[in-house]
Amino acid sequence: MLKGNTKLLVAAVVALVVIIALVVVPPMLQEPEPAPKAFTVGVVLSTGGRGDNSFNDAAIVGLERAKAELGIVYTYQEPKEVPQMEEFHRLFAQQKVDLIVGVGFLQADAIRKVAAEFPNQKFAVVDTVIDLPNVKSLVFREHEGSFLAGALAAMLTTTNKVGFVGGMQIPLIGRFEKGFAHGVEHVNTLRGRNVAVLSAYIGTTGAAFRDPVRGKELALAQIAQGADIVYHASGGSGQGVFEAAAEKGVKAIGVDSNQNWIKPGSIVASMLKRVDVAVFGAVKATKEGAFVAGASSFGVKEGGVGLTDLAAVTDVEKAALKNDAAQIALIQRMKDAIPAEVRQLITDLAAQIADGRIVVRSE
Repeated sequence: MLKGNTKLLVAAVVALVVIIALVVVPPMLQEPEPAPKAFTVGVVLSTGGRGDNSFNDAAIVGLERAKAELGIVYTYQEPKEVPQMEEFHRLFAQQKVDLIVGVGFLQADAIRKVAAEFPNQKFAVVDTVIDLPNVKSLVFREHEGSFLAGALAAMLTTTNKVGFVGGMQIPLIGRFEKGFAHGVEHVNTLRGRNVAVLSAYIGTTGAAFRDPVRGKELALAQIAQGADIVYHASGGSGQGVFEAAAEKGVKAIGVDSNQNWIKPGSIVASMLKRVDVAVFGAVKATKEGAFVAGASSFGVKEGGVGLTDLAAVTDVEKAALKNDAAQIALIQRMKDAIPAEVRQLITDLAAQIADGRIVVRSE
């Protein structure tokens, strides 16, 4: 009987030891799966850098959206001169980021060279077309949006003279000028007007996009000749155009991003070039394994270009002004002064461009 009890006792002790071992010393588990690697993007901005209130900042807006919605991680470089661009692209390629984004046509030579050296590295470039199997080109029909800016200027001018200030004198910026002039001509024909366009360019190098002093000089010269609305396509140099307009009590039209808040009450509209949408789309497609080389073109039809809201102050404008009621009121009063028939005409012209009834001149 004792032997039986002893066996039971031993069995109970063994069972207890096993239970304790299972509780105190957990069984060997498989190593947890490593966290998925974040999708990384390297960005080379154009020479105007961040804070240009133009297409560099628009690209950052798209990347911030990708960060919030897609969980990507991005870093950016700000070259001061064009030769630095190649160095930054090569640096990102050596780091093996998932996608390199080059902002602006000045990136073309650098990307062609580095993309050829790193054929497995994916690139996206804004404002130029590069025919390589690992490069996605994001281009815009700026002339279409500029047509609307020209039509607006022609409808609002009281002096029958409007101005255009371009940055670097190259075909890309020429498309802004040609579209703007075409819009003015269209209104002249449509409404029997005789509005003239005064045009000037800041320079012939990339520095033309960061020279607000010269931008102001050119705008003041046009205003002195009678222009009461000046449209610019000059990157950071446009700050000088806005200063000239505000000082002389005339109106300006911004470009690339919503610039209406920079000089509230002086900037009647901005021609939006949705670099943010294009960059976000390129990042999203690449992250989802749907990268396709070649060119994508964004115009009025695709929502890639167009004018800012001509009737109501937008959330972008309010946020940029930090909800300053007095500044917001200046913008609203300016928009209220735009006749309803003018707003309707711009809407109608945009629809005609989108469906092909109006083909905007780009050359």
